[in-house]
Amino acid sequence: MPPKTTWKDIAPVPTAQEFLDIVLSRTQRRLPTQIRAGFKISRIRAFYTRKVKFTQETFSEKLGSIQQSFPVLNDIAPFHRDLMNTLYDADHFKVALGQVSTAKHLIESISRDYVRLIKYGQSLFQCKQLKRAALGRMATILKRLKDPLLYLDQVRQHLGRLPSIDPNTRTLLICGYPNVGKSSFLRSVTRADVEVQPYAFTTKSLYVGHLDYKYLKFQCIDTPGLLDRPLDEMNTIEMQSITAIAHLRSAILYFMDLSEQCGYSVEAQINLYKSIKPLFSGKLVFIVINKIDIKRPEDLDPETQAALQGMLKSGEVEMLQLSCNTQEGVQAVKNAACERLLADRVAQKLKAGTTSSGAVGGRLADVMSRIHVAQPLDGVTREAFIPEAVKYMKKYDKSDPEKRKLARDVEGENGGAGVFNVDLRADYLLKDPAWKYDKVPELLDGKNVYDYIDPDIDAKLQALEEEEERLEKEGFYDSEEDIDDSEEEILHKASLIREKQALIRNEARMRKSLKNRAMIPRKFGKKTISQLDDHLDELGVDTTDIVRRAREQSTTRGRSTTRSRLGTEDGDAMDVDSAQTAQERFRSRSRARSQPAVNRREDGVQDVTSRSKAERAAKLGQRKMNRMARQGEADRHVAAALPKHLFAGKRGMGKTSRR
Repeated sequence: MPPKTTWKDIAPVPTAQEFLDIVLSRTQRRLPTQIRAGFKISRIRAFYTRKVKFTQETFSEKLGSIQQSFPVLNDIAPFHRDLMNTLYDADHFKVALGQVSTAKHLIESISRDYVRLIKYGQSLFQCKQLKRAALGRMATILKRLKDPLLYLDQVRQHLGRLPSIDPNTRTLLICGYPNVGKSSFLRSVTRADVEVQPYAFTTKSLYVGHLDYKYLKFQCIDTPGLLDRPLDEMNTIEMQSITAIAHLRSAILYFMDLSEQCGYSVEAQINLYKSIKPLFSGKLVFIVINKIDIKRPEDLDPETQAALQGMLKSGEVEMLQLSCNTQEGVQAVKNAACERLLADRVAQKLKAGTTSSGAVGGRLADVMSRIHVAQPLDGVTREAFIPEAVKYMKKYDKSDPEKRKLARDVEGENGGAGVFNVDLRADYLLKDPAWKYDKVPELLDGKNVYDYIDPDIDAKLQALEEEEERLEKEGFYDSEEDIDDSEEEILHKASLIREKQALIRNEARMRKSLKNRAMIPRKFGKKTISQLDDHLDELGVDTTDIVRRAREQSTTRGRSTTRSRLGTEDGDAMDVDSAQTAQERFRSRSRARSQPAVNRREDGVQDVTSRSKAERAAKLGQRKMNRMARQGEADRHVAAALPKHLFAGKRGMGKTSRR
């Protein structure tokens, strides 16, 4: 993926309060509160679980989009990475994005915890309070993101104002002291609207202009002015220039003002060139003398001229002269720089890479080493062989009566296109020309199909049909021995088949009717003890112990309690519980149903007056809980079926789906 050079499409980063308003209003709009205390607890839990999850997903989606919209410093070009470090401090930028990522993970963790708690909520009030706690904790985490979000939005605004610079295209880079005419040159050769003023440090950031040369596009970058001082003392404006010079593969135009109107001496400008010269390694460098309408290199004293010529000693640096005021030499400087840059880029592409032997031979040598042109060893020149028939063939002339007949002529004689089919087999090159019109064998799985065709198949089929007709006439198929089943057996089998079909139909009908109920109806599933006793007696099983145990179990469930109360104090002969103690009866009753051991409303109350006082105190204590669990503003309950403010009067142009 090519490095991203423009970030104008980064979405605005909302503030913490705007973020909360967006997310919470979206949650309330998508999931309006329509829940009642009378609903099943599973429905209440599901509703509040959905609210918490939806809020968390909205938070995660928004925070994730903020993370992804900003560039990852390790994935972009080194120039853009260092430029962002210079302008915004890479550590602060990474910390801000890291805080956004941490907030996202914390919100997801809170959502998981509270969904787990809501799963075991016992009432509408409890579930609602858990939902409020979850949303409150999410909001608290987002409020702590106030400063990172503000910082990221400022970074976004500044990134959007940065020029779009492609590090890989043809580039002219203008650098030098302030007020030496860099912006004037950019304005002269490109369409860039750069501010030009007669004072230093007018340009405070990188400006880009585009120009055409030989139908190719070039980008020309104007950098802020540099001062001759160590890197650690340079400010942010100067570091932008250093970053561009160090990382962009370009032609460097070092501007100088010999008239010293810029406020800096020629010696200081030469010293600055020597200071930043290590950054020019591997690049084309041009010394551009500006303002030649005021002072030319020939007008300098010999000592300064010698120092100026010392900058050109290496032979790789070329001196150019121009005047942006009179436009003298401006186009010549542009053309010379572009021409040299094009030639240098072509040479670099040819030299790129190494050969297989390890020596620097480049891509051109690598390609040439693969090409082998064969030459005869005896040195005899061998001319091209041209067949005699082709060599002396007459040129085709339509009007010549003795012209050779072409395939087009044959086609015209036989009815033209669509009627005549060209004989393609006539040009087959085969060992025996007689084979040209042989039928092509059909092959299947690598075998000739014709090898498996019986030539006498028709005669054999006719003989088989004649034999079949003869057997039918002789009554060979009418004998009683061939009939396996009698008529009675056939009817019996048919009745069995009909019964089986009826059983299958009834079973399917039962399955369909009992789809949402128990498979066996309850009235058919229950059997009384007496029925069990009779059935086991028929089978010859002694049922005395079985019946006694069954009656004891039924008594344990509390059915004998009523009978014991209706009978005498000791119980009658039918009371199977009479032998049990009171403690056993209480234990069996408590096991059968989950009943309280004591009546908490009556236990410990002396008389009616104290009981009414206790009930009054209990209601007073419950009043706050009842008030807190009532419907609030967020419940969105419309008591009236047709609220007047929604259905009365003239309707406006807005949406009707407000709720």
